[in-house]
Amino acid sequence: MTSRSDSQPGRSGPADLTRFAWLSIAAALTTLALKATAAWLTGSVGLLSDAAESVVNLVAALVALLALRIAARPPDAGHNFGHGKAEYLSASVEAVMIFVAAVAIMLTAVQRLLQPEPLENVGPGLLVSAVAGVVNGAVALTLTRAGRRNRSLALTADGKHLMTDVWTSVGVIVGVGLVVLTGNLRVDPVVALLVGANIVVSGLGLLKKAIAGLMDKAIPDAARADVERVLDDFARRRGISIHALTTRAMGRIHLVSVHLVVPAEWTVERSHALTLDLESEVGTRLQDTYIQTHVEPSGQHCPERTL
Repeated sequence: MTSRSDSQPGRSGPADLTRFAWLSIAAALTTLALKATAAWLTGSVGLLSDAAESVVNLVAALVALLALRIAARPPDAGHNFGHGKAEYLSASVEAVMIFVAAVAIMLTAVQRLLQPEPLENVGPGLLVSAVAGVVNGAVALTLTRAGRRNRSLALTADGKHLMTDVWTSVGVIVGVGLVVLTGNLRVDPVVALLVGANIVVSGLGLLKKAIAGLMDKAIPDAARADVERVLDDFARRRGISIHALTTRAMGRIHLVSVHLVVPAEWTVERSHALTLDLESEVGTRLQDTYIQTHVEPSGQHCPERTL
C-alpha cells in the first residue's frame, strides 16, 4: 500500500528570490564601471584583470536571474517535481564563465610580464577599486545569507563568487601598492596571474557542487538530521515506526521517502489518514521539503526503495 503526498513541490510557491539577482546585476554593473575606470587611470593589468572578473559577475548574475525565474515555476505535466534543477545549470554556466575569465586574465598577465609597462595615477585608481570592493563585499554577504536561508545554489554561488572577487580586489590593490613601493613593474602581472589561479579554484568548487546536484545527491547532513527529528517525534507520538529514509535535493527542494510501519489490523482509511498527517507535519515544520510515504503492515518487510 503506497500513499504519495498530494503536496507537490512548488504548489505553495517558492520564495521570490529574483530581487537578489537584480541586486547582483546592479552591483556587477556598478563595480564593472568602477574597476574599468581604475584600470584606465593606472594602466595596471592587475586592475584590468579585476575588471574582467566583473564582466563574469554580470553574466553570472543574468544567468542566475533566468535560473531563479525558471526554478520558481510550479510543477507541470512535463516536470512533475518542479524546475528546481535550473539552479544547478546556472551554477554550471557560471563555472564555465569563471574559467574563461581566468584564461583571459592569465594571457594578459603573461604578455605584461614579458613586456612591463609603467603605472599612472595609482592613488585615484586604487581608491576607485577600493570602493568597488566595498560594494561587492556588501552584496556578496547579502546574497550568501539569502542563498543559505532559502537553499538556493544560484544565489549562494553568486554570493561566493562575489566574495572571491572582493579578495581578488584586495590582492590587486596590494600588488599595485607594491609596484609603487618597490618600483618592480613585474609585481603587477604576477598578482594578475595569482588572481587567475584563484578564480580557477573558485570555478572548480562551483562546478563540483553543480554536478553533485545534477547527480541527485542526498540532502546535506544538517537537513537530514532535521528530517529525522521530525520523523522520530511523529513516530513516537503516533505509536508507529518509520524506516527506509532516503533523500535527494532538487535545488532548494528536498525530496524525502520513508516507510511507515503500522499495526496489521489497521484499515486502509486509517493508514491513509496517518500518511496525510505526516505529510502535513513535514510541510509545516520543514521548509520546501516534500515526503513520499509507503505503508507496510507490522511483521512484513518491504524492500527499501528510493525516490
